[in-house]
Amino acid sequence: MDTKPAKSAIFRFKWFALVMLLLALAPFFLSDFRLNLFGKFLTFAIVALGIDLIWGYAGILSLGHGVYFGLGAYCMGAYLKLQAEDLPDFMSWSGLTELPRFWKPFYHAWFALPMTLLIPMLFALLVGFPTFRARIKGVYFSILTQALALIFVTLFIGQQPYTGGTNGITNLQSIFGFSLAEPATMRGLYAVTVLMLGIAYLLCHWLTHTQLGKVLVAIRDGENRLRFLGYNPALFKVLIFAISAGLAGLAGALFVPQVGIISPSMMGILPSVEMAIWVAVGGRGTLKGAVIGAVLVNAAKSYFSENFPELWLYFLGVLFISFVLLFPQGIMGFWRKGRFKWMTSILRWRETRFARSSSPNGLPRKYH
Repeated sequence: MDTKPAKSAIFRFKWFALVMLLLALAPFFLSDFRLNLFGKFLTFAIVALGIDLIWGYAGILSLGHGVYFGLGAYCMGAYLKLQAEDLPDFMSWSGLTELPRFWKPFYHAWFALPMTLLIPMLFALLVGFPTFRARIKGVYFSILTQALALIFVTLFIGQQPYTGGTNGITNLQSIFGFSLAEPATMRGLYAVTVLMLGIAYLLCHWLTHTQLGKVLVAIRDGENRLRFLGYNPALFKVLIFAISAGLAGLAGALFVPQVGIISPSMMGILPSVEMAIWVAVGGRGTLKGAVIGAVLVNAAKSYFSENFPELWLYFLGVLFISFVLLFPQGIMGFWRKGRFKWMTSILRWRETRFARSSSPNGLPRKYH
């Protein structure tokens, strides 16, 4: 009986448990400010997992995932805003005297929290079904998602009385009765973020190791061949696109209470492209790489902006270019390649040592 798969699964589980333990212990080593910043990075890691599902495994490059992140964030922001004010301040400034009807359900957590997932997923279904059915893919699909991001930013800025316009939803004060200014609340939000990241990672890992995962890879490597085998790739692409959008919405919902604001700027083309960069830096088709890339890029962005406020964009650009040139397969791709070479060297050394030990004059057999 082959025990290698079981041993490999146990090994992966041990590493997963170790990483989760280290993340859980972070509040004991980081200041409140750094912990809040790190929690924000982990929400970005959830987005990266969703993008890696569709790009790394299915070959679908979305440059508009900021839209789904923003939709989830606005749903959570609407709920938190109504906990602080019966009529949001930006509505009063715009001349509204009564809460719009579509805002009223967001008074209730039982409605608002599920909507942070369902609204992004439903919109992804509406976008994905006609698009993938029409066999739009590649660069054309990427341009389409960029256009959607631009449309949503323009729409949310233009609807000032209902969305807060350019400023977005601000001045969020509490969540479930706990003040967002309290360090204990922020630590609680960090713990929830770690838990959701762990669940999202396990979900993605499970999906990629099922029959669905094999179909996604087949779509990426040869969609026409899969179609000739009797599959309908459009249905699988719509499904995984909706799941990816749901993960982005979840990340947005976790982002808002930790940062205290959500504006249309987080839904635009630039944030969406950055999300794809996280995955590219970490390594496509490797869930670990998506998480590492999101945390590493944002940590570098924070470090450079703090220490080089006038030059940080140049440093970040050099970092991205260096990764593309030196690590075209991302960090995890480089690690796997280096580990393979290292293992090969060890095996060759062991073979040579065995050959010398079994030879009467101490030379390898090939010299006899």
